Amino acid sequence: MQVTIRAYDQKDLSQMTEILNEIIEIGGTTAYLSPLKESDLESWTKRKVAHARWNVAQDETGQIVGFQWAESHPNLPPEAASIATFVRVGVVGAGIGSKLFEATSTQMRALGFEWINASIRSDNDSGLRYYTKMGFIDWKVDPDAALSDGRVTGKNHKRFDL
Repeated sequence: MQVTIRAYDQKDLSQMTEILNEIIEIGGTTAYLSPLKESDLESWTKRKVAHARWNVAQDETGQIVGFQWAESHPNLPPEAASIATFVRVGVVGAGIGSKLFEATSTQMRALGFEWINASIRSDNDSGLRYYTKMGFIDWKVDPDAALSDGRVTGKNHKRFDL
């Protein structure tokens, strides 16, 4: 599969929502528990946060196969960005996440961030493996972190120094 990384465009929202909702439906790999509407993702892309960057991975047919964003976050110091990554079910392992992170980390470095934080459910083995593979290391673990439905899953906070 040939993958191109490019900046998100509003026309990508439908496929991005589809990717995230399929992951939510499967369960166990994201903190989001309820299906999202396209307007939900659209509002996220328009948040007034410093230096947000949204990237999509597109295959040779034009299909969006993954997306990633990084931005400042109120629970992090100003030199840190928070990151989130989602890859279409069935194409995980095709190097999509690596290519997305290469673009995003370059952008965050250019914007002056010193490190990137990834907060992952402690029971999300694939997410923990992905961020470890990208070079993130644990800097904080919250074993009592709960999901919006009250289930305690814990949360690992990993950091990548730029």
